[in-house]
Amino acid sequence: MSRLAAALFATALMTAALPARAEDRRVTIVNNTGYTITNFYGSNTGADSWQEDILGKDLLPPGGSVVINFDDSSGYCMFDFRAVFEDGDEIIDQKIDVCTIGTFTYN
Repeated sequence: MSRLAAALFATALMTAALPARAEDRRVTIVNNTGYTITNFYGSNTGADSWQEDILGKDLLPPGGSVVINFDDSSGYCMFDFRAVFEDGDEIIDQKIDVCTIGTFTYN
C-alpha cells in the first residue's frame, strides 16, 4: 500500500470514528393566538402516531411560551406539530425542521 493510500485510509478511519454532530432540537413554542393551547403534539415525520401530549396537564395560554426538546433519539430533524386549542380547533404543521429553527409561533 502506498503512503498516500495508507494516509487516506487512516483519515477515513478517523472520520468514521467521530460521533455525528449533535443537533440542538430545542424549540420555543409561542402562542400568539387569542386561545389557550390545551394539547400539543410533536412527532418525527417517520412516526405513525402523534405519541403523547407534550404539555401533559399544563396549558399554553395566549401570550405564553414553552421550550420543548424534540430530541427523541431517532436522529430526525423533521417533525410534525399538532396544536389543539380550547375551542376545539386544531392546527397541524408538517415538516418543521427542529434542528434549524429556534422558535415556532402560532398567530
